[in-house]
Amino acid sequence: MPSGRSEQILVGLDVGTTKICTVVGEVVRGTLLIRGMQISPAQGMRKGVVVNMDELTLSIANALREAESGCGVEINSVYLGLSGAHVKGFGSIGAAGIGGREVGRREIEEALDSARSVYVPLDRDVLHVLPAGYAVDGQNGITDPSGMTCERLEAHVFVVTASVSAVRNLVACVNKAGVEGVEVVFSPLASAGVFLTEEEREMGAVFVDIGGGTTDILFFRDGWPRHCSVLAVGGNHFTNDIAVGLGVSVSEAEHIKKHVGIEALRRAGDGDEIEVSYEGRKRAFSRSRLVEILEARSYEVLDLIRKELTQCAAGDIAPTKVVLAGGGALLNGLDRMAESVWGVPVRLGSPLKKRGVQNMPDAPACATAAGLVLYGFDALPDMVRTRDAVAGVFGFIKGLAKEIFNRKKGGIAYVRN
Repeated sequence: MPSGRSEQILVGLDVGTTKICTVVGEVVRGTLLIRGMQISPAQGMRKGVVVNMDELTLSIANALREAESGCGVEINSVYLGLSGAHVKGFGSIGAAGIGGREVGRREIEEALDSARSVYVPLDRDVLHVLPAGYAVDGQNGITDPSGMTCERLEAHVFVVTASVSAVRNLVACVNKAGVEGVEVVFSPLASAGVFLTEEEREMGAVFVDIGGGTTDILFFRDGWPRHCSVLAVGGNHFTNDIAVGLGVSVSEAEHIKKHVGIEALRRAGDGDEIEVSYEGRKRAFSRSRLVEILEARSYEVLDLIRKELTQCAAGDIAPTKVVLAGGGALLNGLDRMAESVWGVPVRLGSPLKKRGVQNMPDAPACATAAGLVLYGFDALPDMVRTRDAVAGVFGFIKGLAKEIFNRKKGGIAYVRN
């Protein structure tokens, strides 16, 4: 680390089914500088759940050492992304009596504290208590009530919970890999900060991240999260279908998936044969059979996501746009199929340029890890960040809610260095 220049090293660690992505950021004179990223193979993780602790610990240790060597830093703490079908979200409302006084930090804390006082089963751990707006004497849509005068303040929050065992096992693997400080973050919450514009979060956008083993769904409206879900299906299901349907190895099926797409297959001239080169040899496959395999799985995944979008609409907060991200979303033609199935505009996400952030990686595979670094940067005190630095998805109030929750929560304790 350059002496006298760096104020803090921030590391995002995204542990997936097939890969681990590590992004290292450095805060320099109030600006976040991305120093590097590293993609490493992963074993021991499946659909967001640890299935072999020894294998995963070794994979994480190797990924961290490669990142340390490549970026010239020592990694002692990380922002750890978490996903999986065990992650759930729900809304809650709390209130505080103001009595005609001016709303200050203490009153906001009281309302938020009341909102998070909900029953959570012992087998669940609360990851986030995220503000989702305020109401002042019955007037909704307030983003920041500070300085307002009222009789009653209501705080709307969105609570994200996860399986205690899933969180503990993943954190234990990271600890055993040599990292002491771990803050667990819901992965799409971090990714959304990289892919969604402020306007999209305000107007009502759904962020859909199709990963290897899971599909993350996070819906924003009026700038706040409103609904989240994780489906136990992802890009690996496409690969396995191709492997079984065409009688090829999983690695060859992955190659075929990445280099062909539904639209490319349909447009590629006449005839029912397609030739694919892999590891120096060429093989021919039935074009119609490959289209059949890809379409069947695509429609299945898209229909599962459509049901989640319907749940959003049932709350009178229908989405106006869907942003697709993740390796599974890169299948050629999937975005146009999605528009047809969902009936809303769909765009393929690409990492956005952020003020106050330099060298933001544009690799989709590392978007979540980069988002985790941004999440940590947002949480730093204002004096550490420049005025030009982006305030993040949730800004000051997000940090306030986190502070309240971490002070009062029981159960798992995460050390933040």
